[in-house]
Amino acid sequence: MSDYRKITMDGLWHNNPATVQILGLCPLLAVSGTVVNALGLGLATMAVLAGSNACVSLIRRYVTDAVRLPAFVMIIAALVTVIEMLMQAFTFELYEILGIFIPLIVTNCVVLGRADAFASKNPIGPALLDGAMMGAGFLVILLLLGGMREVIGQGTLFTNMQLLFGPAAASWEINLFGADYRGFLFAVLPPGAFIGLGLLIAGKNVIDRRLKEAEKKRLKEAPKVSRRVRTTG
Repeated sequence: MSDYRKITMDGLWHNNPATVQILGLCPLLAVSGTVVNALGLGLATMAVLAGSNACVSLIRRYVTDAVRLPAFVMIIAALVTVIEMLMQAFTFELYEILGIFIPLIVTNCVVLGRADAFASKNPIGPALLDGAMMGAGFLVILLLLGGMREVIGQGTLFTNMQLLFGPAAASWEINLFGADYRGFLFAVLPPGAFIGLGLLIAGKNVIDRRLKEAEKKRLKEAPKVSRRVRTTG
C-alpha cells in the first residue's frame, strides 16, 4: 500500500510532470488559455498515459531491447488515434480548437518517459496507477494555469464548457469582473503562459520549503528518549 501511496504522491506533487520534471511544456503553454481547453487536453493526455502504461506493462516481458522503443511509440500512437477519433465524434469543436496538439501527444516526453522508465519495469497495477497519477498531475497544472489565464485575460471562468459537456454546460460561465472588463491580453499570450507556469512552480517550491522546515522543527522539538546501556565486565 505504501508503494501505491508513493506513486500517487509522486504523480500529483513530488514528481509532477509540469512543475518538477518540466516536461510537456509545448501543449501545456499553448492551449491553457481557458479552462475548457486545458481540461480537454489534460483528459486526453491522462487517458493516453494510463492506457500506454498498462499496455507497455503487459508486453514488457515479450519485447526485446531492439524493438522496445518503437513498440512503445506504436502503442502510444494507436491510443492517441483512438482519442482523436473519439473527440472528432463527440467534441468536434473542441477538437478543432486544440488542433495539432492532440496528435502531438504522441511526442509528449511525459508519455514515452513513463512507459520506458516505469511501466516497462513494473506490473500492470502500479503501471496503470503511475500513468493515471502522472496524467492527473499534468491535468491539475493545466487547469490551474488555464483558470488563472482565463480569469486575468478575459475576466471569466468556465467559458465555452458546452464544447466538452454539451449544451447544458453553457450556463456554467462565471463573469467575475462584469461586462465592462476589457481583459488583459498579455495573460492569454504565450509570455503570460510562461509567467503563470513560473508562478505555479514558485508556489510549489515555497510550499515544499515550508513543509521541510516544519518537519525539521518537529524533529528538533521531539522529546529525546534516553536509553540505558548495559555493560558487562
